[in-house]
Amino acid sequence: MKPVTQRPLVNQIRIGRIPDRYQLFLYALPFLALVFVFSYMPLYGWLYAFYNYRPGFSLFDTEFVGFDWFKSIVSNPTQTQEVLRVMKNTMAMSLLGIVTSIFPVIFAIMLMEIRSTKFKKFVQVFTTLPNFISWVLVYAIAFMLFSVDMGVVNKVMISLGFQDHGVNYLASDSHTWLKMILWSTWKGLGWGAILFIAAIASIDQELYDAAKVDGAGRFRLMWHITVPGLMPTYFVLLLLSIANFINNGLEQFYVFQNPMNKDHIEVLDLYVYNIGLVGFNFSFATAVSMLKSIVSIALLFFANRMSKWVRGESII
Repeated sequence: MKPVTQRPLVNQIRIGRIPDRYQLFLYALPFLALVFVFSYMPLYGWLYAFYNYRPGFSLFDTEFVGFDWFKSIVSNPTQTQEVLRVMKNTMAMSLLGIVTSIFPVIFAIMLMEIRSTKFKKFVQVFTTLPNFISWVLVYAIAFMLFSVDMGVVNKVMISLGFQDHGVNYLASDSHTWLKMILWSTWKGLGWGAILFIAAIASIDQELYDAAKVDGAGRFRLMWHITVPGLMPTYFVLLLLSIANFINNGLEQFYVFQNPMNKDHIEVLDLYVYNIGLVGFNFSFATAVSMLKSIVSIALLFFANRMSKWVRGESII
């Protein structure tokens, strides 16, 4: 009689289990559902661009106009001028964002050079906190600093004799792009540096030790080891920024806009909001938003081709 052989314990455990490849899919399923609900289902709203929709009526009870709203972007001189103005603001803010994207890299390198651990943690926490503050609170801070009557800046400038009266800095249209990028940099500097701090921590410490043996100082260590180690991470984020070139967001520009600075602060997302929800021209706003999505997809593929050409591998 042959002895009874028992199955290995691992095989016994696996009996009745879902295969690993399906387990991974089930883990990702809730996130796929969220993407479908919040990213793909709203695309149904693109139908509004093909109708002359009026609030209060059913969509299919309004007139079907086809591509008329898209044609009006280029055929109507007033709308064409407005779209070009908004695109100029959008591209200017995006270019400034790309130019200032080097600041989190510099900040991360400087932060990692701090010797005191407690002071380093304090600076990191202090600079990361603004990321969790809403833009409404950021505007409240700006109003406290720059308001005409009670603003700290106006009081200091008047007391020092540099001004005779209060200046309404928030309502001024001068250097609007620069002001917006400065507020954005202040809010996102610490948060943007987190990825680069993690990248610095992953650099092989033996490289630093070998360079120190060869007599390299702190600045040479940063320039020849830290900076090259950060470049892959920075380049991927840069390519993603290029792919997201015309998506500036809405909240910052919405809370800072006023009739005085509207010509230079109105980016594409804010323009779609003002035309659609404020001006009740849902159809034209949807058409502009659709063109924005098409341009974003084209820029994503352009960034992917750049990544293949420069790095030899794609980002998607």
